[in-house]
Amino acid sequence: MKKVLAISTLILTVFISCKKETTTEPVQITPTPPKEAEIVEPAGDQCYAWKANGSIIEMSFNVNSHQEVNGKLSYNISGKDKNEGTLIGNMKGDTLIADYTFMSEGVSSVREVAFLQREGTFIEGYGDVVTANDKVTFKDKTKLKFDQKNTLIKVDCKVE
Repeated sequence: MKKVLAISTLILTVFISCKKETTTEPVQITPTPPKEAEIVEPAGDQCYAWKANGSIIEMSFNVNSHQEVNGKLSYNISGKDKNEGTLIGNMKGDTLIADYTFMSEGVSSVREVAFLQREGTFIEGYGDVVTANDKVTFKDKTKLKFDQKNTLIKVDCKVE
């Protein structure tokens, strides 16, 4: 038994010592420096309007560096009650999605609005809506339609 153990140990030692020592160079990974965050300063108030046949839509807002929008929106459509209120939302790429809180006929309401920004204009979006918790929202924002007949063009902001 001792002979078997001695022979096994000897064979094992030979195998271990005969093993080629392979050294592979470690792969060098060079980290790329992080991209600098693009800092977008607020551009001040931006004002847009649409006018046709005695109807007027006016929108003014400010976009901060986090793409958050805060402003005012008013609809004065011929033959309908005027409504005006606040606009609070976000720019998501080239689309403004916001909650429009307004007074109409003495009642406060909240409705989601969407505007597509195109070449210095904003085109109002429409789509199927649902009402929940006293708020009207779009059912599916990916299916919004933007009608160019309601294109708000950039105008000088009114001084209040």
